[in-house]
Amino acid sequence: MTILSAHGDVRNFIDIASVFCTVGGTTVATLISTHYKNYKKVWQLAVIGAKPPKENPRDIIPTLVSFAEKARREGLLALEDNIEELDDEFLKKGIQLVVDGTDPELVKAIMNTELNALATRHEAANKIYRDMAALAPAWGMIGTLIGLVLMLKNLSDPSQIGQGMATALITTFYGAVLANGVFSPVANRLEEYSRVEYTTKEVMIEGMLSIQSGDNPRIVEEKLLAFLSPAERRQARQSR
Repeated sequence: MTILSAHGDVRNFIDIASVFCTVGGTTVATLISTHYKNYKKVWQLAVIGAKPPKENPRDIIPTLVSFAEKARREGLLALEDNIEELDDEFLKKGIQLVVDGTDPELVKAIMNTELNALATRHEAANKIYRDMAALAPAWGMIGTLIGLVLMLKNLSDPSQIGQGMATALITTFYGAVLANGVFSPVANRLEEYSRVEYTTKEVMIEGMLSIQSGDNPRIVEEKLLAFLSPAERRQARQSR
């Protein structure tokens, strides 16, 4: 839109060689710096980043409170009937440990280990986009330098200098657009998703341990609401 509003020709911003230099260089450098198995997930993660988060810590609280109520009435073993109804494997595993009578400290250790492993995987995926955001402008500049060298070696026709300079700068433009318009926004979005999922898992762990210790359902709810922002707490209380 900026190009069109300035009465420019979009075709002036299309250069196949510049695309190959910027995109190809960024891709190769990323493949060198990361494991191919992780790189294969790049586009899958981009699709995930375009969708709203599946998990929300506020949404899981009613389920955990209802489990606390049932456990108080019928005992922890009664929760076994609800385990298969759960969609979240993390919560399913934790509740199964509670029902099996696993020591609370061991439950906490197991679930925290799994949570930390999840955070590590998310960080590895996010790092790929951070790296690409840093590499794209660098390869754009490399393409520009190549273009300038080629232009300066052919100064016999001064009328071509302007066009040559414009073509040389296109790769810098591509690098800046990829970094600031694609890679950095996706990295920020994935980081936000990771934060939401991490908080959701923390709520689950606190809920499991509170249920196992036999806390009053109202106390369980207050403990879990403490993970939310004041605005989210108000919304959660209003939706009861």
